[in-house]
Amino acid sequence: DYKTPTSLIHDLIDIVSKNGSLLLNIGPRPDGTIPEPEQEILLEIGRWLAVNGEAIYGTRPWKVYGEGPTEVFEGAFQDTKREGFTAQDIRFTTKGDLLYAIVLGWPESGEVVIESLGTRLALYPDAIKQVEWLGSGEPVQWSRDVDGLKAKTPSDRPCQHAYTLKIALNR
Repeated sequence: DYKTPTSLIHDLIDIVSKNGSLLLNIGPRPDGTIPEPEQEILLEIGRWLAVNGEAIYGTRPWKVYGEGPTEVFEGAFQDTKREGFTAQDIRFTTKGDLLYAIVLGWPESGEVVIESLGTRLALYPDAIKQVEWLGSGEPVQWSRDVDGLKAKTPSDRPCQHAYTLKIALNR
């Protein structure tokens, strides 16, 4: 049995947000070819990274790794114990003056709320310059108050599996 591309992408995001590295075991055949199911999984991960790679490559962990209701168990090989991630599960990475908030499900309400960026919290008290969805050219309607940063989703999903808000910080 293979893990799904969604499960592996969520694992990658969760691990990178905690300053870790993901190791995948790809078992080639004796002739060196990679079995078709494994190829499809790798290609799907590649398609996701083509849109969201800047939120993964060369990033560092933020002040907190993330937020959301899904319980994550510590230790190796514990990922099968957890329930699937939801649109309320968000992971953070940072690079320079950018904060990436990767939403691990599509918000059916049409809006994501990032509580960690609420003005009542001391995690980031400064102003936010700009917010955009990676892979979408649409301007983002967003606001920030005591409850968090609220951003409307684009009319079309920019990719599958997980969705990244690129947040320009005012540092």
